[in-house]
Amino acid sequence: MSTLDAKTRGRTSPGRLRALDAYLCRFEPDLLTRVDGPWTHGVFVDVGFGEHPWTTMESAEAFRSLHPGLSVVGVELDAARAQAAQIHSGPRTHFRPGGFELPLMADESARLVRAMNVLRQGPVERVSEVHHTLGRFLLPSGLLVEGSADPEGSVLTAHLLRRPANGADLPPTREALLFHTTFRHGFAPWQFRDWLPRDLRRRVRPGEPMHAFFQSWNEAWQHARDTGYTLPADAFRESVVRLATQVSGVMVDSWLLDSGYLVWRPEGGIPP
Repeated sequence: MSTLDAKTRGRTSPGRLRALDAYLCRFEPDLLTRVDGPWTHGVFVDVGFGEHPWTTMESAEAFRSLHPGLSVVGVELDAARAQAAQIHSGPRTHFRPGGFELPLMADESARLVRAMNVLRQGPVERVSEVHHTLGRFLLPSGLLVEGSADPEGSVLTAHLLRRPANGADLPPTREALLFHTTFRHGFAPWQFRDWLPRDLRRRVRPGEPMHAFFQSWNEAWQHARDTGYTLPADAFRESVVRLATQVSGVMVDSWLLDSGYLVWRPEGGIPP
């Protein structure tokens, strides 16, 4: 698939993806700052920035705290939106019309591609094809982030997909699944179900790995509440710690737990 959904949406609110920016700055600093060889021209690409490029600009600011010279490319299928965003452009900030066949210059490659909330309504059968298409623009070991967030950014989930280090033209590896909550609406594991990446939402059913994951997390959450962890943030933290003893690949990191993140990185990657 070479274009975004023909019916463009995208009224992204400021701050919607700040939690994702914070995660990447903390856990992917080498990806954001590397400048050897072709990484000199490695750009961050934000696919489908929407009616206004708020989140693209916020990400540019966050990532440039680590790499002041980072080039950023916002891509939007609606040419009028891309044109309107030019008011925010600069020597290292570009807004271009285009779809999944990214409109990069000959000397540009992507170190990081973000495609949040752009596959949410599309056919699930085409998700793997889109991942492969976007992955071809990544430098070896580059990262594709694809998923969904609610309008305020209070609940977010995303695939973390890595291009093979040898640069082979293969679909990027489904390395991990990222969950985040601000606790604005309290907390329960099943809150994430409706905001899973498009290809996983229909996989939360008995007999499927995603259903087993949520069952285990929900049981861990219920146990946390039954043992006195009633505040949402406390119940979240305790549930993830308990879940990690039952499900392999659940990261137990103080910063993640204290900030409302769960990262599931199972051996062999996220089940397709």
